[in-house]
Amino acid sequence: MTETLAAVVNKPGAAFSLERITLDEPRPDEVVVRLAAAGVCHTDLTVRDGHLPFPLPGVLGHEGAGVVERVGSWVGRVRPGDHVVLTFTSCGTCGTCRGGHPAYCASWLPLNLLGGTRGDGTATLRSASGAASGTGGLGGHFFGQSSFATHALVDERSVVRVPADIPLTTLAPFGCGIQTGVGAVLNVLRPRPGSTIAVFGTGAVGLAALMAAVLGPVRQVIAVDRLAPRLALARKLGATAVVDAAEEDTAAALVELTDGLGVDCALETTGHPGVLRTAIDALAPRGEVAVIGAPPMGTEVAVDVNGMLPGRRITGVTLGDSEPEQLIPLMVALHQQGRLPVDQLIRTYPFARIEEAAADMTAGTTIKPVLTFEDA
Repeated sequence: MTETLAAVVNKPGAAFSLERITLDEPRPDEVVVRLAAAGVCHTDLTVRDGHLPFPLPGVLGHEGAGVVERVGSWVGRVRPGDHVVLTFTSCGTCGTCRGGHPAYCASWLPLNLLGGTRGDGTATLRSASGAASGTGGLGGHFFGQSSFATHALVDERSVVRVPADIPLTTLAPFGCGIQTGVGAVLNVLRPRPGSTIAVFGTGAVGLAALMAAVLGPVRQVIAVDRLAPRLALARKLGATAVVDAAEEDTAAALVELTDGLGVDCALETTGHPGVLRTAIDALAPRGEVAVIGAPPMGTEVAVDVNGMLPGRRITGVTLGDSEPEQLIPLMVALHQQGRLPVDQLIRTYPFARIEEAAADMTAGTTIKPVLTFEDA
């Protein structure tokens, strides 16, 4: 077994606690990765705060990046020494996986978000005190990785090899936040030449989507937020217009910016039902809104049914409807070309300052916190 230092959440709403834990021995289809960096995502904090039923105590983290140390006997896509980005896992055998849409895997929720174990119910992580006796199982296998630790036991399907000459602190968010925003634009909305797109929320996902939209032949890319510094960054990253929702009537501003036509594409990344309704109402005929932000379970939004009849569409999106083996290498190449400047979103924190990183993201002072493990 491998002993490692992890940020454990012991009960809903508790702070992250740095504790020694052990990893199970890798099975034939698993990989042990020494973490160099891990992004902090709102989903991690939603689970920590008890809003999703993940088994605690447990270890979260799902934007890991590091170096492969050991591989199981069946693993063929990576070998020890490879630099890798960690992303979600999937079964690989259901219809959606075979059809190239593993983000909608039939077993996605238990394998990634709710189960806390492998698919067969066995634990991947244990407290150091209980490891010798086989007790002390912790909630783990979070997105196939649980990367808030110096080492992670990872599903092979969660591992994507990346070039060794790019800082892993830059690449870590590619596994979830950046992939989600970019994929929502490239895989789902696919804006037509000359179209308009509005991005509601300029956090990491929203700004990644904005960067992807700027890559295409769109006429307008409009960023909507309540924080002026983030809107300024959106301008810097290529937004043709911004709407300060704290100062302006968002719906009226979008009508004016589109000459009364509405937007062809919209992304709702905030998880706020009122914002989603605004995004729906802002659509042009045959327009589409991609729903990315996740509010508390059971949240509903009222929709004007007659308003949907001119071909308007609402599409839910998980992880950009990505096939990670294809999208992550594409995003890495775009970054190398200077066309996906995600480093402008990132602020790094030593692993021991994980609580500070989480607080800064919640307060909106940091867009994408990335933990580093050099001194852990």
